[in-house]
Amino acid sequence: MPLDVEAVFRAEYGRAVSVLVRFLGDIDLAEEAVQDAFTTAVQRWPETGVPPSPAGWIITTARNRAIDRLRREAGRDERHAEALLLHSPDAPPEEGPVRDERLRLIFTCCHPALAPQAQVALTLRLLGGLTTEQVARAFLVPEPTMAQRLVRAKAKIRDARIPYRVPRDAGLPDRLKGVLAVIYLIFNEGYGGSPELCAEAVRLGRLLTDLMPDEPEATGLLALMLLVESRRSARQDADGGLVPLPEQDRGRWDRELIAEGQALVRRCLRRNHPGPYQIQAAVQAVHTDAPSADATDWEQILQLYDQLLALTPGPVVALNRAVAVAETDGPGPALDLVDALDLDGYHVFHAVRADLLRRLGRDPEAVRAYEEAARLSGNPGERAYLERRRREL
Repeated sequence: MPLDVEAVFRAEYGRAVSVLVRFLGDIDLAEEAVQDAFTTAVQRWPETGVPPSPAGWIITTARNRAIDRLRREAGRDERHAEALLLHSPDAPPEEGPVRDERLRLIFTCCHPALAPQAQVALTLRLLGGLTTEQVARAFLVPEPTMAQRLVRAKAKIRDARIPYRVPRDAGLPDRLKGVLAVIYLIFNEGYGGSPELCAEAVRLGRLLTDLMPDEPEATGLLALMLLVESRRSARQDADGGLVPLPEQDRGRWDRELIAEGQALVRRCLRRNHPGPYQIQAAVQAVHTDAPSADATDWEQILQLYDQLLALTPGPVVALNRAVAVAETDGPGPALDLVDALDLDGYHVFHAVRADLLRRLGRDPEAVRAYEEAARLSGNPGERAYLERRRREL
């Protein structure tokens, strides 16, 4: 895919699918139409140049392709024709509390009739333009398993005739948990190498806090993303390799994002209604408070992870807690905790284990753990860092 088209794809795929889903009332048809439009762009733009409004061009082309297809397939369900009439270009916009098309799609897909994991997976696939492989990696499951989940989620929406609209204000809180999970996973996928996805997640997070200012977890998620994003410029070396948190140049951290994120954390603390995203944001606030890695208050971080593990028990939270234990009690007790976790397919598990083994002087085992972490990592910068640490041993 030419660079110009690829850039538009990363930036506008989610918006185009969102608009087409509302227009057509059919997820599969909307995805196919948008993909057809990008295929056409690949063929035409190198000769004609990128249009003044590339997003508008993609949406218009996709809509026209979809209408042509519906006209050719006379046996289509009547609701497609109804959708085209209801959402014609001249129709007034649907009223409701959510105005942003992409945020609309998140709330639409996070319908209570779908299982929580299906809500998140489907929205990641549609909104972020992520491949099934990328979504599977975010959920730590095999790609075929995720493909089946996506197919079942789409079929559920189709067969249950779930409407493509946002609930009214009173119904928004019931879908908030899934919406928060989607935005955070979009951010995490982007943090591995796509700044555009991170920017989109932060934008959606800001919209969500404006929409639901009294929801502390929405505020906590925005704070978490801002504080993590503040370290982006220090996270890679000149060759694109990963620079871990203790080795980062803290002078390169974005102080404006840190100030905004910490202010949001303080707002959450005043509410005194802690939730998982608020606690994770508080952990990041402790890190950004420290003038150096040695000055980090690991006791406070461990207390926060104890609280998080009580709220949301799971192996990934336990793994992060073990990192804090390594700093407070030493690598030996931390390794005992790590070895008890069932995370063999997760590259971070092997990377943490490798570091603990290295600190204990068990170099041959550390080498094997670094090799496994590098094999499982999908990020070139992380792989380069892990391979360098392996060579050092």
